[in-house]
Amino acid sequence: MSAIAESYAVKLGRNRLGLWLFLFSDLFVFVGLFVARVVLLGGQRPDLDQTLGIIVTVMLLFSSFFMNRAEIEMAHGNRPAFLRNIFITMVLGLIFLVGVVGVEWQVAHFGPGDGAQGAVFYAMTGFHAFHVLTGVIFLFIVWNNGRNGHYSAEKHWGVEACAIYWHFVDVVWMFFYVGLYLMGNPI
Repeated sequence: MSAIAESYAVKLGRNRLGLWLFLFSDLFVFVGLFVARVVLLGGQRPDLDQTLGIIVTVMLLFSSFFMNRAEIEMAHGNRPAFLRNIFITMVLGLIFLVGVVGVEWQVAHFGPGDGAQGAVFYAMTGFHAFHVLTGVIFLFIVWNNGRNGHYSAEKHWGVEACAIYWHFVDVVWMFFYVGLYLMGNPI
């Protein structure tokens, strides 16, 4: 193994460790928000638009599928398919944001200052939306780098890191969706 390849392998290992440590630390905040939801709302949940909730959740699940496809295509060196799939992922992420922040926040029958349900709902969805927004920015950067030929089948850590982050955010939403839209009786 050449010194350059070994150097890349060492950096890749460190980068992976750093990303997983970051996500693990970030997980504590999400768990804290979920615990706050359980403690403050107990067997009740905010009265939310169930149809909208399932639509945005499906958009996020589909985005995870296309992110996975993008990562696989880059691992096989298929740049056009990678670019197409990561672009679809970005669009679906933006649809999710519009659905939650642009629509759900507007049609909710309560505001952020309306007791525990408002505090819990807006904190959970706001913090998650921030992560989706940073994920969309990350996706755009990776898409642009891919468009400019910065990745290959052998070296595509940026794509892998983006995929891991995106899937993490999607998994978190599955728990938040259950906590906000399904657990308990509407308030």
